[in-house]
Amino acid sequence: MTGALGIHNLAVMPRCDEEDLLRDGFERVHIELDWWDGPREGLADVDGKVHYFQAVWDDDQDDYGDEYYVWPASSPAVAMEREAQTIFLEWLTRYKSATASIETHPGHGGVDARYDELKTRLLPFRAKPNDAIRMTAEWRALDRRFHNNAAGPSYTVKWCRSGQ
Repeated sequence: MTGALGIHNLAVMPRCDEEDLLRDGFERVHIELDWWDGPREGLADVDGKVHYFQAVWDDDQDDYGDEYYVWPASSPAVAMEREAQTIFLEWLTRYKSATASIETHPGHGGVDARYDELKTRLLPFRAKPNDAIRMTAEWRALDRRFHNNAAGPSYTVKWCRSGQ
């Protein structure tokens, strides 16, 4: 879990009102699991239900495009993801206040036993299933925070089935 330390793609997007975005078909992003010049993995609503999303690598461009694999997230998986996110956010608060070092990031392993357990238990849920749907994502920033918080990342997503 990276915690969105980069902001390249969303930094240039217009800031929008969440109510307006929701009316326009954008949906909530619940948890960001990976970020590299934009959201790469996480949990977001697709048609109002929580799904995992995972960016598709484009070999032709040698980069990620705007396509993602999405698949439903079960209630137990979402609960474990939220618990892991809480542990991460508690560390992030300490890190930002200079009371924790990068070496104490729970994702390094051996730092927080519960986080390690959750990470192991979540592996099968995070693995892209064969029936994952390929969709195109359009992201919109809500404000300048660009980081995770208890309410989730400060951006939304609009999904469209690839090829439509």
